[in-house]
Amino acid sequence: MAELEHVALVTGAGRNIGRAIVLELARRGYRTVVNGRADQKAVDTVAEEARGLGVEAIALLADVGDSHSVSELAKAAIDAFGKVDVVVNNAAIRPEKRFLELRDEDWHRVLSTDLHSAFYTSRAFLPKMVAQGWGRIINLTGMNAMHGYNGRCPVSVAKHGLWGLTKSLAKEFGPKGVTVNAISPGPIRSQHRDPSMTHHIESQLAKIPLGRLGEPEDIAALCGFLASNEGGFVSGQMIASNGAAQT
Repeated sequence: MAELEHVALVTGAGRNIGRAIVLELARRGYRTVVNGRADQKAVDTVAEEARGLGVEAIALLADVGDSHSVSELAKAAIDAFGKVDVVVNNAAIRPEKRFLELRDEDWHRVLSTDLHSAFYTSRAFLPKMVAQGWGRIINLTGMNAMHGYNGRCPVSVAKHGLWGLTKSLAKEFGPKGVTVNAISPGPIRSQHRDPSMTHHIESQLAKIPLGRLGEPEDIAALCGFLASNEGGFVSGQMIASNGAAQT
């Protein structure tokens, strides 16, 4: 199936890694659905950048941690393009709070955004992938989350859950022509609304043998490969892009 026929949804796509993934897929000819939760201007800007690369693109706000919102997102995307056959689950929140300070709502808010969202989007778009015998699901985990976050416990729990979802869906839907993979970014240069998160990333530079922070485009390039026909024999994997950082 030619890549020009594909439609990709990228969640959390208004900036940083999500934006870079949208533009990488647009350069490859994928029509794109640019999703964010609340910042309409940001997703509109990214969609316009994608259109500047010669593809159709739409910007859709939706809280992907909410099942009903994802249903509405799926309906709007399919109304626009007829299908979505590449799903990149990038949306995440990473609030810092010590474990014994967590309230029930803190825990569930992170799990909804960082884990349940991938369940909702996969369930919404897998039927058309199965029907055409081709599809790609790519879940973003993260080096620190997989090692265990000190002060961000629910983030680690959610990202480990994404890894389990990745492996299970790869086995169940591989026979239907759908690959499912995870990407685990290391410290990636980016700007966050939470300044402590930006500082945390920048403080890890000394731990990276390659001697630099990763760039959003490093992750986007890997995502582009996994979404392509050339990546069709890679499934059920979590691929690290971290400059050889292991701590």
